[in-house]
Parts: sequence; C-alpha cells; structure tokens
Amino acid sequence: MLTTDFPIGSPCWIDLGSPNIPATAEFYGKVFGWTFQEVPEAGGYGFLRLNGRTVGAVGNLDQGARSAWTTYFLTADADAAVKAAEQAGATVRVPPTDVMQEGRFAALTDPQGAEFAIWQAGSTRGLDVVSEDNALCWSELHTQDQDGGSTFYGSLFGWRVENFEPSPGMSYRVVSTAEGDQRQTSFGGIAPVMREGQPSAWTPYFAANDVDALVAKATAAGGSVLMPAADMDNVGRIAWLADPNGAPFALIKGEPQES
Repeated sequence: MLTTDFPIGSPCWIDLGSPNIPATAEFYGKVFGWTFQEVPEAGGYGFLRLNGRTVGAVGNLDQGARSAWTTYFLTADADAAVKAAEQAGATVRVPPTDVMQEGRFAALTDPQGAEFAIWQAGSTRGLDVVSEDNALCWSELHTQDQDGGSTFYGSLFGWRVENFEPSPGMSYRVVSTAEGDQRQTSFGGIAPVMREGQPSAWTPYFAANDVDALVAKATAAGGSVLMPAADMDNVGRIAWLADPNGAPFALIKGEPQES
C-alpha cells in the first residue's frame, strides 16, 4: 500500500504537463474536487490540493511534448541514480537539478521508452496525501517488455516483483519497495501494453469511492473514456480516462482486503 512514509523507491510525487494550466486545474477540480495553488516565481507551476493537502502538481507543457502525468520515485541520491539509470540504458531528459531547498530531481526515459522522474528529498519528501479517495493510490507501468521493465527498475530501486494473475491468461507483476513486508509495501504494477503500438508509459491510479460517478463527472467536463468502468476479479472496479488534453489516468475502487 502506498503511504506518505515514502520508503526509498516508492512513488512520492506526480505532476502533469499542460498546455493550459487554468483549464486543466478546472477539469480536475470538477472531477476530484481539487484546487490549484500557484507557486510564486515557478513559471506557472503549482500544486493541486484536496482539502488543503497536496495530491499532485501541474505545470507548463514542454514544447513538442504530449500532455501526460509524470511519476516521481524517491531516491537517496539523485546523481547516483541517474548514473546507474544511464548505465542500464535509460536516457536523461533533465539532469539532476536542485529545486530550491525542497529537493533534487531528474527526468528520465527508461530503456522501453516510458518517462519517469526521480526525487531526492530536501524539505519536501513527497505528496501530503495518498491512498485516500481522490488521491494517488497506485502507479502502473504498461510496457512492451515486462521482463526488461522489471530488470531495469529492480536494479535501479531494488524493487521486489511478484507475479499476479488476476484472471486466467492475464500477465501482471506487482512491485514493492526493497524493505518491509512485500504485500504491505506494494505500490504498483508492471503490465503489458493494452494495444499494439501503444507506447510504454507510467499511469497514475486515483482511489474512487464511486468509479462510475467520477467517470460521469470526467466526461461531462470534457474528458474521454479509454476503458469503461468494469469489475476485475481479485482487483476491484477500474476505469481508464483521458483529460481534455489527452493525458491518461485511471480510477480504482479496490476490493475489501482480507484481515
């Protein structure tokens, strides 16, 4: 389970590149009830907040880039992590850079083409809230090479990988951090791409008390449905959506956990 303890190797931050920050903030406000708080002198970059707590951020879209959510993974040493990632076949898009006293980050593309970022904590370790309704609860990599993805991230962050077959014939790998109980520290998964030609990418899942209601809110606000709400055995009810700029995200209401 993703928690705000943020052990090394876990998702600790998400942000979104947008061609129109006010319109994007308005969309997610209608869907999740988030508000936008601009960071002074940050070029339009600002926090997305739920009841006063940060659940993500949004900034200007880089020229030539597509609108998408970026997942940041916590590391103890951003410079060492970038060097290791390069040696393992990753491409560095933004070299290690200090963000005032808040921390140090870098943006990379893994060997299969999925973009991600790393974060070395300073004053800020990560998001204020996760694993609650309308907040990040799971991060999922869809890739054309599950073995390659598992090997790359496993070597970079020490992730443990457990094969999971939610339904017959479905290939899925649950990932957890290096330390702690494997099931208690799982935070995401590695799955095959859903269709031929789909690029490898990380996608955030947001917890939903009512998946169908949020799908309706998203479509009414100009979003589109990539995968309709459906029940998945041993998982829960999920849906995949895209915001008005085409950035994918997912919703999930998980099945009750056995005590």
